[in-house]
Amino acid sequence: MKIPAFPRGRRLLTAVAAVSSVVMGLGALPASAGPEAVDPIDRMVAEFDHPMGSQIAKHEGTDEMVLVPPDMGVEAVVYGIDVSGWQGNVDWAAQWNAGRRFAYVKATENTNYRNPYFAQQYNGSYNIGMIRGAYHFATPNTTSGAAQADYFVSNGGGWSRDGKTLPGALDMEYNPYGATCYGLSKAAMTSWIKAFSDRYQARTSRWPVIYTSTSWWSQCVSGDFSSTNPLWVARYSTSVGALPYAWGFYTIWQYSSSPIDQNQFNGAYDRLQALSNG
Repeated sequence: MKIPAFPRGRRLLTAVAAVSSVVMGLGALPASAGPEAVDPIDRMVAEFDHPMGSQIAKHEGTDEMVLVPPDMGVEAVVYGIDVSGWQGNVDWAAQWNAGRRFAYVKATENTNYRNPYFAQQYNGSYNIGMIRGAYHFATPNTTSGAAQADYFVSNGGGWSRDGKTLPGALDMEYNPYGATCYGLSKAAMTSWIKAFSDRYQARTSRWPVIYTSTSWWSQCVSGDFSSTNPLWVARYSTSVGALPYAWGFYTIWQYSSSPIDQNQFNGAYDRLQALSNG
């Protein structure tokens, strides 16, 4: 996941370097560091915000030439994006003019991080006319699935039948801190995802969309969620490829991470509306 070429990029890169120096034991931030180098919001994003697909791109690679893939024989598609704290305040008019009609916005990670730009991104996409939803970056080795679902719903991940809000998405991907499967067995990971999914459904009446890659899912999960949870699959190529276990079709395909995460909804606009309405 590259840092997009938005005006905030330079400040975020500075923050990343500063945080990395501390983590690597190179000492505290210098007292002479300018205001941009120690911007507290950028620093928090750099240290704690893992964007959707960032670890999939790291482990599975990207195809930088992918911009708009073929439509894979479907009758119609709708294009959209997903964003996190790394994008800062998004120019939603520009995204609308580029043909994007839906957006997913990172709300939370674990039970201790909230996207500081969530309100601008979530409300801004809605106000420009997009159908939008929120997503949660899962860390299954830190707190329970139910606890993370509660944190997500309580911090922007809820749902309402207003025709403009997609069900929340659960981002399941490689562990940014260590072992690929977070030290969990396939059965334990399946139980964790089920606990999150069940709690989210109990609180919102909707099953969460599950975002993942086929490779990660095959390594880490043994359960079948195809009868309840829509699939959002990540593969940075000109075709979606094999799907994770038991899913017969995908609902959303994240096909590129450059210059921003780009997604294709598998259906016409009225089907996207149907997903939002439940």
